[in-house]
Amino acid sequence: QVQLVESGGGLVQVGDSLRLSCAASGRTFSSYSMGWFRQVPGKEREFVAAISRSGTTSYYSDSVKGRFTISRDSAKNTVLLQMNSLKPEDTAVYYCAACATTLLYSTTSNSRDYGHWGQGTQVTVSS
Repeated sequence: QVQLVESGGGLVQVGDSLRLSCAASGRTFSSYSMGWFRQVPGKEREFVAAISRSGTTSYYSDSVKGRFTISRDSAKNTVLLQMNSLKPEDTAVYYCAACATTLLYSTTSNSRDYGHWGQGTQVTVSS
């Protein structure tokens, strides 16, 4: 089991940067690939970025590619999402998620593959 707690959300201006953090409890963090998703009220949850267990493979949605960077620190059981050049359309609640997998270098963008979710953190980008 792993518990996830996100932090770092807030209100920023267009073009600003923000870094989200996801702290994972438990000693099995290395057994999970990790992902970030976001959701706007009335819309489906949207994939943002994912990183493999090894930390060497990452994958991004087209809407954030080149602006967002996902990373993980296994020593601190933490996953980070660095968000640069923020746009109003990035406004959403951001969720951290964990996918139990035996594969070291794989990622997934399918929310159904993730069995553990955090409570979410609000990101608002004002124009």
